[in-house]
Amino acid sequence: MPLAGVVRRTARTTYLRSLGTMASPVALCDPDRVETLTLALSSVASRIAAVAQSKPPRLVAVSKLKPASDIQALYESAGQRHFGENYVQELADKAAQLPGDIQWHFIGSLQSNKCATLASIPNLFAVETVDAVKKARKLNDARSEQWEKLNVFIQVNTSGEESKSGVAPGKETVEVARYIVNDCPRLNLLGLMTIGSIARSHAAAEGEQNEDFTALLDTKQLVESELGVDSLELSMGMSQDFEDAIKQGSTNVRVGSVIFGARPPRKSA
Repeated sequence: MPLAGVVRRTARTTYLRSLGTMASPVALCDPDRVETLTLALSSVASRIAAVAQSKPPRLVAVSKLKPASDIQALYESAGQRHFGENYVQELADKAAQLPGDIQWHFIGSLQSNKCATLASIPNLFAVETVDAVKKARKLNDARSEQWEKLNVFIQVNTSGEESKSGVAPGKETVEVARYIVNDCPRLNLLGLMTIGSIARSHAAAEGEQNEDFTALLDTKQLVESELGVDSLELSMGMSQDFEDAIKQGSTNVRVGSVIFGARPPRKSA
């Protein structure tokens, strides 16, 4: 039987078996939808494996504006655990409904007045968009001492676009990193993150190195040298360019539409 057929049949069987044991108050996903999602995730995983030099990067399935049932389906049928959300309330609502061992990533624009809500989610694995000392302090202050440290990535605006959030590469990134390492005992500086420009992504697709990814790698090396730390991660690469990002050293890719399909407008989601 072709691989796609094996994945399809396994996904359907696993999901149907899980329906009798699910405790999560989430609407059931149609089995055909489960097959579609599982095949898409399997395809992305295969593409990652094809370009990964050694250990494959972490795959964060970006589920923003998608129903909790889609997440439950991939959790049950494919064993996916890392999911990303862009909106604080949507993440909080889904975390309350779905299994507690899901590892949530917040990847949206971080507002200071939302930091306490985020930090209060026990199974929040990482906030990937810290771009100011003030926001790091608020996350740290709101995180329970009884829980594991909250992983954070510093968002770096490698393209210099005004429409993008993030600190500038170089000195500004080092200063935010220094504050997190020295003054935020409830946070763990996991790495650096960027959302590159579309133009640079297209250029990389034509065989050139992506300048945003190169800039993030350079900034990582600077931070490690200045602070005496090592093994910082690089969160870079999305649906359109995750393979190029992996080739340039990404350890964390954020893939959404390739797995879940096109998203509805936010108001109708």
